Amino acid sequence: MKLGVLVFPGSNCDNDIYHVIADLAHQPATFLWHDSAELQGCDAILVPGGFAYGDYLRTGAIARFSPVMQSVKKFADQGGLVLGICNGFQILCESGLLPGALMRNAGLKYVCKQVYLRTETTDSPFTHSLKKGEVLKIPIGHMEGNYFCDAATLNTLRSEDRIVFRYAASGGAITPEANPNGSLDNIAGILNEGRNVLGMMPHPDRSSEAILGSTDGWKIFQSLVESLAAIVQE
Repeated sequence: MKLGVLVFPGSNCDNDIYHVIADLAHQPATFLWHDSAELQGCDAILVPGGFAYGDYLRTGAIARFSPVMQSVKKFADQGGLVLGICNGFQILCESGLLPGALMRNAGLKYVCKQVYLRTETTDSPFTHSLKKGEVLKIPIGHMEGNYFCDAATLNTLRSEDRIVFRYAASGGAITPEANPNGSLDNIAGILNEGRNVLGMMPHPDRSSEAILGSTDGWKIFQSLVESLAAIVQE
């Protein structure tokens, strides 16, 4: 089993994810440079947060054309597991691996704070070890985290149980006050149609150790590693 962490010019959470995989999950991990189409036989791909290509034009707009993302798209189309966090979520949307777009926060300000997420589905390789309705405490740090899609897409996400996380109050209530960026329907994370690609704005990589104030993010990586182990053993 080997997990690949993408690295773009401007990535700044690549080492955070690598640390979680290599030092906490004790699994082989490798960095994958943006300018190479080679995925080095990795069994899962992690797209980290940061500012790929300086967020020029639009977040993720240039990264979608990188050689590595062309390979990631083929990998995902074949059922490979892909997790995009923050800027990674933006890149996955721009690449067409996930529907919708991430716009400027409703307040037009960068937001960096702990938030609460309600787990909306456990039917995914990334959340199977969670409980439906379970509330996680995970930080955000973004300027363009305002998720938007058209009405038809939103209906599809709802009907196909593809909304993974929603911003919530600490008790789990979905309220406007709990929404830190104006995201449609309080959406914080979604799945693709095949349920093998997850994009989320909050940072589980920044909440996988007690020293960071929360270990809730670890549950997502734990689910991913367990799912991957089951796939590799087949």
